[in-house]
Amino acid sequence: MAGRSLIQFDSVLVIARRGSFRAAALDLDMSTTALSNAIGKLERQLGVRLFNRTTRSVSLTDAGRNFVDKIGPALKDLHDAIEGARSQQETPSGTLRINAYATAAREILSPLLLQFLRRYPQVHIDLVTEGRLVDIVADGFDIGIRNADLVPSDMIAIPLGPPRRYAVVASPAYFQNKGRPDVPPDLAAHSCIRVRLPNGALYRWHFEKDGQPVLMDVHGPITLDEASLSRIAVLEDFGIGFFMESDVRDDVARGRLVRVLEDWTPPLAPLCLYYPSRRNPSAAFRAFIDLAREVANQG
Repeated sequence: MAGRSLIQFDSVLVIARRGSFRAAALDLDMSTTALSNAIGKLERQLGVRLFNRTTRSVSLTDAGRNFVDKIGPALKDLHDAIEGARSQQETPSGTLRINAYATAAREILSPLLLQFLRRYPQVHIDLVTEGRLVDIVADGFDIGIRNADLVPSDMIAIPLGPPRRYAVVASPAYFQNKGRPDVPPDLAAHSCIRVRLPNGALYRWHFEKDGQPVLMDVHGPITLDEASLSRIAVLEDFGIGFFMESDVRDDVARGRLVRVLEDWTPPLAPLCLYYPSRRNPSAAFRAFIDLAREVANQG
């Protein structure tokens, strides 16, 4: 049991955290069947059931909850010891888990993540994108990437670039037919691509001028929950879209999209990479942070 118990114990914690064998299997890079078999084997070895399983949900039994409470701190000490040993490596290797929202991931993929993998091919990056703000420590991530104003105060943060902006755009054909809005209230007379947030709420378009914020509930033919889909709809002349500038910068430069209301979209907080303080960071972690600082200085 000792030879394989560490991954089994890790699996218990991940399932407990995620509340799903399927989600935990994705996090652990293994099949759901293999994970279920591993947990079943551990339960037989322990002589107790750790999880209540139904077709719809997974929850800890009382014995499972006590087990998780006891092994959690011990596993952290073991992983700290492993990281301490790995920190002596000269060649970065292993896996780095990174959490970011989708727009941020698109911005850093080429200049940071892919450049890092070219330099250090023995490292694997596991990038998870989601709209909600997660606790990267509790959810098992090494690094988070969010706007600077969303970074928890107890984290070490590295700004990754200049301030960012929103961009309000539509196709030249749309503006030729419908005219251009001059102020945000003009959007009431236009078809807009509505945005749904991860929590299900409709996003209100944010504007500001002379220190005065304006929030707009827009209307239009379609509601989408991903910027890449909204971009397609805008390019197809379906209406006006609200994006991060980085998502449509190339389209504007090439004349495929036209930007409006620029004086109503002031700079936002820059993008930041953040992480908790570490006593013995791995060689891969140190190399990634070094490259992030290098990219930030270039930017």
